[in-house]
Amino acid sequence: MDVFQVIRDRRSIRKYQDTPVEDAKIEQVLDAARLAPSWKNMQCWRFLVLREQADRTKLLAAIPDDNPGKKAIAAAPVVIIVCADPAESDVENGIEYYIADTAIAFEHLCLTAHALGLGTCWMGWYNEEQIKSAFNIPDGIRIVGLTPLGYPNQEPKPRPRKELADIAFYDIWPDNC
Repeated sequence: MDVFQVIRDRRSIRKYQDTPVEDAKIEQVLDAARLAPSWKNMQCWRFLVLREQADRTKLLAAIPDDNPGKKAIAAAPVVIIVCADPAESDVENGIEYYIADTAIAFEHLCLTAHALGLGTCWMGWYNEEQIKSAFNIPDGIRIVGLTPLGYPNQEPKPRPRKELADIAFYDIWPDNC
């Protein structure tokens, strides 16, 4: 699948088929994430893959009931907790680059999943301390997000996007923005 088509067609999936995800496909999405660029090539990201129903049930306890992604976590055959070690990155101009590094890796994971016929939904609303405690994630590690992973049971329509002229400027920032 063409990279532009993958970017154009990827959607957040919140409904999943009850079909296991092959280990080879899980490994492919993780390998794509591993290949992402990072601050000084320090590769601060870490991935915890939950395949057992009991583990996904433990994770559900750390997600608020009014989070619309909670049902996706419950239904998906796999959940990936995307973490980072801030000590393996740096801060520049007040920006903590472990977040950017891990976000790039996370997006590589999501795009590769879509190219393989799998769905994902980047989620950031959860109780980090509860997840860390439940899965023995060390204190210095941060959870940047999590995603269900599985075969989609829906085809969401594209979401509206701003026009390029509204967000991209050439040579100087316009006065009206």
